Amino acid sequence: MYQPNFKITNNLLTYISRIEAAKAMIDHAPLVPAWEAKFRDEAFTRTVHYGTKIEGNDLTKEQAQQIVRMSDDVDSTQIAQKAGMMARDRDIQEVINYRNVISWIEKQRTGEIKTVFTEDTLKVLHKLTVARVVEDNYSGIYRDKQVIVKSAVNASIVYRPPVSMEIPFLISDLFEWSRSSESQAIHPIFRAAIVHYQLVHIHPFIEGNGRTARAMATLLMYILGYDFKRFFSLEQYFDGDVEAYYNALLSVQQSGSDDLTYWLEYFCYGLAVEIDKVRLQVTRLSKDLKLKKQLGEQVALSERQIILLELFQQQETVTSDDMKAVLPNVSVDTILRDVKDLIDKKVIEKYGVTKGVHYRLVE
Repeated sequence: MYQPNFKITNNLLTYISRIEAAKAMIDHAPLVPAWEAKFRDEAFTRTVHYGTKIEGNDLTKEQAQQIVRMSDDVDSTQIAQKAGMMARDRDIQEVINYRNVISWIEKQRTGEIKTVFTEDTLKVLHKLTVARVVEDNYSGIYRDKQVIVKSAVNASIVYRPPVSMEIPFLISDLFEWSRSSESQAIHPIFRAAIVHYQLVHIHPFIEGNGRTARAMATLLMYILGYDFKRFFSLEQYFDGDVEAYYNALLSVQQSGSDDLTYWLEYFCYGLAVEIDKVRLQVTRLSKDLKLKKQLGEQVALSERQIILLELFQQQETVTSDDMKAVLPNVSVDTILRDVKDLIDKKVIEKYGVTKGVHYRLVE
């Protein structure tokens, strides 16, 4: 059975402590429902965009967002025509596929590891990842030939994965370990990082190994209770410095003893950074503890009211002109109705009369 080799360092303990502290805050924050949807949608788009951009996809974040929102379309040509998008069919299809991968993962997040985190799931995720990108005889099927991994910087060969005949045995060992008592004794974030690395190391498929490995790691975190309300995108961290990402992966082989310690530190640090961003965003935008104490319940807000409330977070007092500036395409009457609703819900309060009227958050 596969046995990962790593050491628990002070860095790892620090990063895990930061992650756990942020997780506790995020998990227990009584977020306004509309904000939850907004945070989740933004994280979904970032994950799809950066998860494909790492692999060389040229679409912009805005183009990826368009594709994510066209949820009923699965064909790159149809989407390109509807969106008026000038881009390679392959780039569009890769984003469609990764959108479908993340959607599939989200539906499985409440499952049990023994029934969801399996070799069959690995093949399903790979099929979704490479749909209409590779030939059917390589979709969800282990490679039957040797492949090489080239540097993202200078195209030199940096890694030669195991020969194809070893793949079924290596994969079987990995999943046996993932269900073992030894694995269960390891922190869930470490387990996800280990699975991520090992799948990249084995390189079981002709193409799509990186995306599939990241998807399986995400699925494992979700199943083990570390979905952080799906507000984060680890892919964005990886894409921020692609060379550092690949160097961290390669560090295991270069250690001479398959030592995963540096890779785990890189992975956990990135997650700590991303989750801390979420924590700060939740704290800054929701004012959830104050609202909960004042109102005793969550407050449902419209998209326009969310924009207005973000404005109130940024400045102590707000005028009608300030609100018109952030909602330029919305009528004055509509803005005033939204403001009255916020006042009725005791979220903001009004001061002054006639031309001296201004508003601020309820203290």
